[in-house]
Amino acid sequence: MIQKTLTLLTLFVLSAGCTMIPPYQRPEAPIPDGWPSGPSYRDIPTAALGDEVVWREFFTDARLQAAIATALANNRDLRAAALNVERARALYRIQRAELLPVVDAVGSGSQQRVPYDLSGSGRSETFEQYRADLGIVSWEIDFFGRIRSLEQRALEEYLATEQARRSAQILLVSEVAYAYLILAANRENLQLAKFTLDAQQASYHLIRRRFEVGIVPELDLRQVQTRVDTARVDVARYTELAAKDENALNLLVGAPFPADWLPEGLSAVAPLPNVSPGASSEILLRRPDVLQAESLLKAANADIGAARAAFFPRISLTTAVGTASQQLTGLFKSGSTAWNFTPVAVLPVFDPRIWAALDVSEVQQQIALNQYESAIQAAFRDVADALARRGTMAEQMAAQQSLVDATAAAYRLSNARYEKGSDIFLNVLDAQRSLYSAQQGLIAIRLVNLVNQVRLYAALGGGV
Repeated sequence: MIQKTLTLLTLFVLSAGCTMIPPYQRPEAPIPDGWPSGPSYRDIPTAALGDEVVWREFFTDARLQAAIATALANNRDLRAAALNVERARALYRIQRAELLPVVDAVGSGSQQRVPYDLSGSGRSETFEQYRADLGIVSWEIDFFGRIRSLEQRALEEYLATEQARRSAQILLVSEVAYAYLILAANRENLQLAKFTLDAQQASYHLIRRRFEVGIVPELDLRQVQTRVDTARVDVARYTELAAKDENALNLLVGAPFPADWLPEGLSAVAPLPNVSPGASSEILLRRPDVLQAESLLKAANADIGAARAAFFPRISLTTAVGTASQQLTGLFKSGSTAWNFTPVAVLPVFDPRIWAALDVSEVQQQIALNQYESAIQAAFRDVADALARRGTMAEQMAAQQSLVDATAAAYRLSNARYEKGSDIFLNVLDAQRSLYSAQQGLIAIRLVNLVNQVRLYAALGGGV
């Protein structure tokens, strides 16, 4: 009887529930439909990105893959993001449970023996009594959808937390890639500085021997010495930078990264594929941070439904008890069952707090709307900036490579003219300094190009 009654009441509540949540329609994105155009946006593929590109398909370098995989397993910030998801899921389950009654069951029993001299029948008797109580305490029947609105808000907040975890994961993948590439670039700069130092020291020893025999003036010796000291400073500086980059990578990875898996140089890193945003900016609506902002907007929308429902009566069962009892004596047995409902309706009277709560929820919804639109605009700028840089990178790299080739030829010619005595040593040093600077510039541009590819991949909501 009790179980049947509970089933009927539950079905009644589930079928009668409604909400006062305003109808949700995705706001129009406050950005252009297409991407910017102009001299900085040349040669941009218009093919759609399609499904998410898994990070292992984008980062094909084996050592970089190992770094990213280790970071995904060990990074503490990512673990905290995952725990936040579990917490939001538990809070959602708690809010959802408010729709159902909380049933308490209590059982008791007693036994009493009455001696014959106190018994009315003139013989000893044993009385046994058993009682079972099944209770429902303060069960609110959700006629106007207040609890359902709160449940919807909890669900959207949980979904927002899950998107925040995805954003944290994409950010971690890209940050590990940045740290790895910067370490590779500084290690290559260190190799270049050491090679330059060796060349400058060889020149210094040659000029010193010539100075000692009076072939060259002291000025030549001091000039080459300045280049040696400059190269020594660069070796020390890039040694420090490489060590700091390694520390940064270890922090992101969450554990010491094996030394034999560290990049030897930027030239040894496998090239990254180009990703295309497609012709439409709608692709940004699937970015995790944009989806997170939209879920929070939906949660704020659901909160309005809960605030509206507060203007209507709240009907609850403060006590709903089913009792079954049985009494046994030596000669007699008796039993009874009962089911008692005590519905209570709370009628709202004039309460300024109810109006204030509605105002707060409506303002919060407008705040969430602006944050959603701002997230879309920020995403559009991220992609547009990456596209602007990619549109000019090919020309920059070609120009820088041409500069390296030209300065290398100038250095060889200046050195040959000096050996023949037709040029001063200062021109040789200038040519060598220009070559060193051009080689450093080429490493920097290659680094910028790779980092920009990673940035575009993440800006488009790269897969994890």
